[in-house]
Amino acid sequence: MDGLGALLTAFLLFVILRPFEAHFGMPQATLTMLSLIALAFCIYGITCFFFVKNNWRPFLQVISIANLLYVCVTLGLVLYYDARLTVLGFMYFLLEMILILGLAFFELYVSRARHHDDRSLP
Repeated sequence: MDGLGALLTAFLLFVILRPFEAHFGMPQATLTMLSLIALAFCIYGITCFFFVKNNWRPFLQVISIANLLYVCVTLGLVLYYDARLTVLGFMYFLLEMILILGLAFFELYVSRARHHDDRSLP
């Protein structure tokens, strides 16, 4: 789930927002950097899905903390480029941060929960 969400984020940032910088307000170079980070998260998540079958909790904690850091970076960029961001740009980044925060906290919850059969989880 995380890997596919990161792929969607990378796609939206690079393919949709970048060409329409004037409509969102975030500079293209910043959007490229954010999309590359999201792509790295995508690769990590998909790799973990296919190769980590046992002891997956630490890997899930890593991506959840990385997601929290991504939100912090995004929030910092939104504040830094506040004067440039359009309403559409602000709405996009606000929604993205809310979704990623929800996912990160869910991942932290799952990674710390006690389960009878760990093989049935990510």
